[in-house]
Amino acid sequence: MQSAEEVLAFWYSEPMKSHWFKSTPEIDELITEQYEFLWQYAADYNLELWQDSPEGCLALCITLDQFPLNMFRNKALAYSTEQHAVDVCKHAIVNDFDQQIDKSQLSFLYMPLMHSENIDDQDLGVERFIHAGLDDNVRFSKHHREIIAQFGRFPHRNEALGRESTPEEITYLNSKAAFKG
Repeated sequence: MQSAEEVLAFWYSEPMKSHWFKSTPEIDELITEQYEFLWQYAADYNLELWQDSPEGCLALCITLDQFPLNMFRNKALAYSTEQHAVDVCKHAIVNDFDQQIDKSQLSFLYMPLMHSENIDDQDLGVERFIHAGLDDNVRFSKHHREIIAQFGRFPHRNEALGRESTPEEITYLNSKAAFKG
């Protein structure tokens, strides 16, 4: 099984960086092959010792938040460990671990807050991105918060999660302004 250091080395490698926000089926398959077992192990709360260090918290957030989005694209499982990742992120903040993580890697510690469908998490995420001076992430974080403030959830997840879309959500999803994940 991979260590926290191996997760970080993989995620922050030059080939992976170019696929963070524009993955391919091949990258999704690579992550599934290499990290599905680790993700499941973390999902079952077997990697909680990783929370004893800043790097461990960051690796756990990536494992619980980013990897499932790739491994289970457009499926409910993609969001199944989101709250666990949010809890790890908040643990890191409370313990000032976020102050010990290099700014170039910090955004993925805070990313679970941006992915949460809880408005308080969204507010905290915007605040943390601003405080860290991660300007590109601030813009996206504010956009995500606006969606949650408007709909109380991310409408683009409705199909995967078996939720019925409201008429307002359908109008939004059919608009050019729609965020589709």
